[in-house]
Amino acid sequence: RGDYLGKTVQVIPHVTDEIQKRIREIGEKTGVDVVITEIGGTIGDIEGLPFVEAIREFALGAGRGNVLFLHVTFVPFIKAAGELKTKPTQQSVAKLREIGILPDILVARTEKPLDDDLRAKISMFCNVPVEAVIEEIDVDHSIYEVPIMLRREGMDELICRRLSLQTRPPDM
Repeated sequence: RGDYLGKTVQVIPHVTDEIQKRIREIGEKTGVDVVITEIGGTIGDIEGLPFVEAIREFALGAGRGNVLFLHVTFVPFIKAAGELKTKPTQQSVAKLREIGILPDILVARTEKPLDDDLRAKISMFCNVPVEAVIEEIDVDHSIYEVPIMLRREGMDELICRRLSLQTRPPDM
């Protein structure tokens, strides 16, 4: 019949509240300091909207400094033009901002290195600090190279600073 707790089921608040409840439960049951929650898919697709709305609401409830938005974005290399294009990243960040999510860090998936000018352009048009534009270039051999690359980019320190986490030096 579409009933939930005596009311007609609605995406907002019933589904979004349940998503948030499960995120909180993971933290409470495990006692961890940080819960990493992936909201997969393409920003703007209707299937993902309840999850994006739930995480937006979650961040509002958790308060500033307790949530970090990390957006993984594709920076394609256009062979015919011989250059990397930032427009898809600018568009996905604009879509996130429309929804009420302001990314703190952008992880730029790319097959070619980002130069300083490109990082500055992404920073400017996506409204994130230039040090928060993290290059994740395609790896040569194994996915196990990725954490080392992200460490080299300073992503771990950036996240810890943003969340005010006191940590030991990493043992990679």
